[in-house]
Amino acid sequence: MRKITTVFVLAIVGVTSIVVSISTAAQIAISANDGKVMMVDGVNTPRPDPLPDTVSIIDLRSSPPKIVAEVFAPASVAGPTSSAAIAPDQSIALVTASARIDPNNPKESIPNDQLSVIDLKSSPPRVLASLHAGLGASGIDINRAGTLALVANRGEGTVSVFSIAAKTVTPVGKIDLLGGPDSMPSQVMFAADGKRAFVSCNSANDNRVAILSVNGTKVDYVRNDATSFYVGLRPYGMDINPAGDLAVIANIGAGMMGGTDIVSLVDLNASPIRAIDQIAVGPVPEGISVSPNGKFVAVTVMNGTNASRASGYFHDFGVLKILRLEGKKLSIAAEEKIGHWCQGAAWTPASDTVLVQCMVEQEIQLFHFDGKTLRQTGAIKVKGGPGGIRTSR
Repeated sequence: MRKITTVFVLAIVGVTSIVVSISTAAQIAISANDGKVMMVDGVNTPRPDPLPDTVSIIDLRSSPPKIVAEVFAPASVAGPTSSAAIAPDQSIALVTASARIDPNNPKESIPNDQLSVIDLKSSPPRVLASLHAGLGASGIDINRAGTLALVANRGEGTVSVFSIAAKTVTPVGKIDLLGGPDSMPSQVMFAADGKRAFVSCNSANDNRVAILSVNGTKVDYVRNDATSFYVGLRPYGMDINPAGDLAVIANIGAGMMGGTDIVSLVDLNASPIRAIDQIAVGPVPEGISVSPNGKFVAVTVMNGTNASRASGYFHDFGVLKILRLEGKKLSIAAEEKIGHWCQGAAWTPASDTVLVQCMVEQEIQLFHFDGKTLRQTGAIKVKGGPGGIRTSR
């Protein structure tokens, strides 16, 4: 394969001045960093001195992984950690912003609907377009063909549909999940063949995963027993293994007051689709990511770090759990302490390093994994709190 090189240059206005050469074949991650909020005694609170939101572009083939560019773009910690997506050809990234500071009351956050299109091949990378999805625009996914994107809108109970042609992203419609805002659609993921997509409905009044049918740019949902399945209390983050036959779904239960929560394993080839295994991981599993080799699942567990220190639920560390995915069963492979209010997890291409976003520390913590044990090897500092992460396929 012929190797083409793109040069990323960060100008003075781009936060940091740096020049790095990256092969287009290299794998990258993007981290969406929320500079507007902080944790104050268990409450997500607007900062009195807000920083600009940024998107960090991380070279995963570097050892250790490192930031090679940063772009100013709206982001938000509110919602699941898959609030960013990278096109299969790595030409663009899409980042949602589910919340913004109320311009009439800087001490409050209000829902946002913004979707940023970032050109990853320009030098330096830049925002190409700012589009509108729906209120509370949260989880996002791009199909494997790179022609369609879906955004789950937590604030209005819809899924926005966008077509993709090269670097042009165009809104083409919205799907009503028939539960209104109470359905709280959070994460959306395309099936491997692109003919279906799955939406976690995070409301305690809903608790389902909706199945959308996809035909070109036409996306449909008709609610019935065949277009939903159930995995646990308040399904939230999800990921699909490289083979496309299994999904893992993090269920956040009743939040910090609900005790330990579960991760469910779902057989996507079963008819009807159903959960086939589950495992307890601790209080509030936030980020979830299947390793590129398909053998492991990384899960970030809040473990009370987002609770008030005066409550009986507070712990002074989160937990990174590595689950072994063997056949159609989940088991605990390893675990290690992580920081506070930690969000997404991502793997390097070799499946030997896990990146964990920690909001309070404003860093992405790095853990080496040898198949049996975890060991922290360093951290990547970011500007603001890292709240959403995605890798290129």
